[in-house]
Amino acid sequence: MMRAGKKRDKAMTLKKHLLVIALLMGTTTVAQSQNASPPPPAANQQQSSPQQKPLPPIRTAPTIVTRTELVVVPVTVKDHDGRLVSDLEKDDFRAFADGVEQQIIRVDPNPFPLSAVVLIDDDLPQKSVDQVQKSLVAIAAGFGPNDEVALVTYEQFPETVADFSSNNDQLFTKLKRLEVGSHTTTVIADPTTAGPVINGQSLPNGQGVPVHGSARYENNAAIDDAVFAASQMLRGRGRDRRKIVFLISDGSNSKHNQHTFEETLHSLLVAGVSVYSISVTRSLPVGRALLQRGTADVDKYAADTGGEAFFAAKQRDLERLYSDVTEQARNEYTLTFSPQGINQNQDYHPIEIRVRRPGLSIKAREGYYQSAIALAK
Repeated sequence: MMRAGKKRDKAMTLKKHLLVIALLMGTTTVAQSQNASPPPPAANQQQSSPQQKPLPPIRTAPTIVTRTELVVVPVTVKDHDGRLVSDLEKDDFRAFADGVEQQIIRVDPNPFPLSAVVLIDDDLPQKSVDQVQKSLVAIAAGFGPNDEVALVTYEQFPETVADFSSNNDQLFTKLKRLEVGSHTTTVIADPTTAGPVINGQSLPNGQGVPVHGSARYENNAAIDDAVFAASQMLRGRGRDRRKIVFLISDGSNSKHNQHTFEETLHSLLVAGVSVYSISVTRSLPVGRALLQRGTADVDKYAADTGGEAFFAAKQRDLERLYSDVTEQARNEYTLTFSPQGINQNQDYHPIEIRVRRPGLSIKAREGYYQSAIALAK
C-alpha cells in the first residue's frame, strides 16, 4: 500500500509540473504576439486614422479678364500765330464720339519718336523740280536718332528707295543722290494736224486754234495708290511711335488709281497714320495750312487724318517747312478715351476734340473705326 501511495504522489507531482510548463509557454506566446509588428498594409489598401481627415480641395477664384477699347488720338494745338501750344492739361480738353461727350482717360504731352514714310512725287512740273531737288537733303535734318524713316518715290507706281532705318547719314545720302523726275506743261501742236491755214496763218473759226497731236501731258501720278502703299508700310510699326506720311507733290492725281480715296483713307485710319503734305504748286501764303478743306485729295487726306497741308515753292521755304512738319508731328498731345454711348451698329465713328481755352486751333483726326481701335486688358 505504501508503494501505491508513492506512485500516486509521483503522478500528481508530474501533472503539476506539466501544468506549470504549459502555463509558462502560454504566457510567452501571448507576450510575443503583443510585441510583434503588425503586417504591412496591402498595396491597394489605404491607411486611415481617425485623427487624420482628408483635406478638402482648394478652390481658387476664377481669373476675370476685362478688355477695354481705347481710342488714341494725336492732337495738335496752335495759337493764333500758328505756334504750338504745349502747356495744356487733361482738363483743358473735351472729346466727343458720335456727338456724345466722352470721359478722357489721359492726355500725354510728351514727344513721341516718329515712324515716317517720306513720299516724293517723281513727276513734278519743270518749274518746281529744281527748287525741290535742291531742298531734299534738308529733310534728313528734321529727324532724330530715335526716329525711323523710309524713302519712297511714286509716279504710276510707288517705288521704295530705302526701307525703314534710324541711320540719318544713310537717309541724307539717299536724298542727295535722288533725282526727281519732271514733265513739261507746254502743249506742242502737231503741224500735220493743226487745222487749215491760209498764207501761213491759221484759219480763224471763232473757237481758237484746235490743238492736235500727242504732246499734251498726261498725268500718271497715282497719289491714292502711293499713300495706300505708305500706310501699309507703317501699319506694322509700334504703337509707341507716331506714324506719319510726309508727302511732297504737286497735288495732281491720276484717274487710274487701283485704290479709291475711301479705301486709302480707311487704311490710314486703321493704321493710325497722319498725312502731312507739302504742295509745290499752290499760290497761298508760304507755310500757311489749308483753310478750306475739300479741294485736292492730298488736302483731304491731311484733314481727315489729323495731319496738315502746307504750300511752298522756294527752296528756303521748303527747307523750313520740312523741320516744322517733323516738329509738329513729334510734339502732338496724345489723348486717350474709352468710347461710351456710341452707335454699336456702325464701324466708323466721327470724333471731335475741343479745348476750353479760347483762341486756339486744333488738328485731330475726324473719326476712327471700331474694328481697328486698341484693346487694353
